[in-house]
Amino acid sequence: MDTLVNVAHGFGVALLPINLLYCFIGVFIGTLVGVLPGIGPISAMSLLLPVTLSGTPESGIIMMAGIYYGSMYGGSTTSILVNIPGEAASVVTCIDGHQMAKQGRAGPALGISAFGSFAAGTFALIALMLVAPKLASIAIAFGPAEYFSLMVLGLVVLTFLTQGSMPKALLMACIGVVLGLVGLDSITAQPRLTFGRMELIDGIGLVPVVMGLFGVAEVLLNTEQVIKRDIINTRITHLLPSKDDWKASAGPVGRGTILGFFLGILPGGGAVVASFASYALEKRLSKTPERFGHGAIEGVAGPESANNAAAGGAFIPLMTLGIPPNVVMALLLGAFVIHGLQPGPLLITQNPGLFWGIVASMYIGNVMLLILNLPMIGMWVQLLKLPYNILFPLIILFTIIGVYCSSNNVFDVHVMIAFGIIGYFMRKLGYEPAPLVLAFVLGPMMENNLRKSLILSQGDLWTFVQRPISGVCLTLALVLLIAPLLPSLRKKRELVALDEGA
Repeated sequence: MDTLVNVAHGFGVALLPINLLYCFIGVFIGTLVGVLPGIGPISAMSLLLPVTLSGTPESGIIMMAGIYYGSMYGGSTTSILVNIPGEAASVVTCIDGHQMAKQGRAGPALGISAFGSFAAGTFALIALMLVAPKLASIAIAFGPAEYFSLMVLGLVVLTFLTQGSMPKALLMACIGVVLGLVGLDSITAQPRLTFGRMELIDGIGLVPVVMGLFGVAEVLLNTEQVIKRDIINTRITHLLPSKDDWKASAGPVGRGTILGFFLGILPGGGAVVASFASYALEKRLSKTPERFGHGAIEGVAGPESANNAAAGGAFIPLMTLGIPPNVVMALLLGAFVIHGLQPGPLLITQNPGLFWGIVASMYIGNVMLLILNLPMIGMWVQLLKLPYNILFPLIILFTIIGVYCSSNNVFDVHVMIAFGIIGYFMRKLGYEPAPLVLAFVLGPMMENNLRKSLILSQGDLWTFVQRPISGVCLTLALVLLIAPLLPSLRKKRELVALDEGA
């Protein structure tokens, strides 16, 4: 009964006209970002992070969340019609989705993608609604040692799953932690790593860092690439899948939803890993695996359901533990912090309107996405023809305006440009920005919890091993650090490697 009362309260918040507007803006931009190749949800959320300052915390975070799960929907449109993934989680959809489009079955492919995404998103929300309050009550028992170890595990898992060299990923994480410590010491209030610059007393801002690393750097990279767009120009009909399509897709949608949800909860996991895992699972379970890669509808239904369920599952560790499982959630954590809020065990009790309002807005957003994605496919196809020599300069303009408006400080614009150039060379040299950003967000929290633990234990480092949850987290982190040294485990890592920054 309490849950129903809370959900009703959440809908009361989400149905406020201003929050409905922000929800629509979020899912619309998310779909647009998913449709247009080369931008991605991380870049879009980085660009729009300053916008959250203009309204209430509920409005801003509802919009940011809408961009994330909206991009999961929109990415499938580009993958199916153009054979270019709009964002990283839709890479797998290209394999069978575009083949279906070439066979004149773009309608069923787009239809099953939208309906599968809607079903998975709904399941993830119901699970979030039921699991989050229970997990939050357990998380109250977490002390500083447990939080520190859990954050260490999250960083190590992300570096383990990041594409490319693990030492490079660990180096990026270490740099991110150092950057996060710039400014005043949280305990002694002494300036650290400021080099006498007054602009650095408050630390380096999250907005210019992420907008530089993902917005500016992505534009610089994409200007080098000639993206061939093989757009399916035939009239798209029969968006409603046939009975046979539904029969073939029901199992993949169900399995993809459950698999994606649990992978979304894990630190370092997320939509990319979930979509690849779902595709591999469906191909293995299929009685006719040779159909995969040649237009099998199961190869669209499973991954698209998995990446949407993973997007919903990722909110659980952020909302209940205050720990972002991936870079997108790190940006959402940044939005919370900007508004003076701290996600974690006390969020549900101290700010019930915010928590349940976000959950309710995601129900509404999923319905909006279903309406946006099916009847408006023709409009999205036209947007795919937008020349990049118009799109990319506009993105740069919006980044400069956004960073300046967030702080009214020209120094932050310089920081953004510097990180944009650094991010460009990082990508060229094989260094991923995802571990850096996550470590940048978690660094100050890790330091605080480390120092609190040592103060409580009077400097005894064994406290991190003696406490069961902390000890398990550190043991798992150590195993993952050693794993690449073993040939068999190194091969498994390469199979599940992901590019969170894509």
